[in-house]
Amino acid sequence: MVESAGAAKRSVLAAMCAGLGLTVVAAVVPYAGTHLLADHIRDGYPAYSRSRVDAAVTVYLTLLSVVGALGVIAWLWTAWAVQAGKRWARSAATAMLALGAGVGASGLLIKDTSGDTGLPPVLGWLGTAPCLAGLAAVVLLWRRPPAPHAGAGHFRR
Repeated sequence: MVESAGAAKRSVLAAMCAGLGLTVVAAVVPYAGTHLLADHIRDGYPAYSRSRVDAAVTVYLTLLSVVGALGVIAWLWTAWAVQAGKRWARSAATAMLALGAGVGASGLLIKDTSGDTGLPPVLGWLGTAPCLAGLAAVVLLWRRPPAPHAGAGHFRR
């Protein structure tokens, strides 16, 4: 049973590492594709000057960076909780999934005053990708046996 519990924990941690990687990708790609943001803003607001479009791109990049950094912190924290066998790790990971899915859905679906989504669709979808790894991690967490109590020779209920 110990080997299967260890394998289950490794699977959860692998899913969390994938989510961490996807979060970093989702935070970095907008910098490589600033033209996507600029074109999207320009299409929605054709009267904007170049400097106003550039300012809007900077705001979006800052926002996406902050969201990405918070996502990285959440992945590291929940992975630590799983690795350490914290009793609350399942609940914390589930809560982080709910928060991440809400943020991802917001980036994908929320419309700005132009009537178009705030982010270009490709960046919106990219922002939801870490949620797939989060879903896998949460499902695996709830399927695996609970962590044993510290110092106890049995699994807790």
